[in-house]
Amino acid sequence: MTMCLAVPLRLLEIHNKEGIAEAGGIRRSVRLDFIRNPQVGDYVLVHAGFAMERLSQEQALQNLQALQEVANAL
Repeated sequence: MTMCLAVPLRLLEIHNKEGIAEAGGIRRSVRLDFIRNPQVGDYVLVHAGFAMERLSQEQALQNLQALQEVANAL
């Protein structure tokens, strides 16, 4: 069985429909096709290289904390 996971990342740079996003010091290139009017500093939920939705900072940080708790438990 395979499980897919979407991760909240913060946008650092935007170049047309592509951006550079970061979480935990790791940067990734992401597609922004599904995000209306993305802004540097936005938190977005990323799956398979695509930003799927915008998140509030509070929600993004809660999700990142939960992911860290899972990683620590492993």
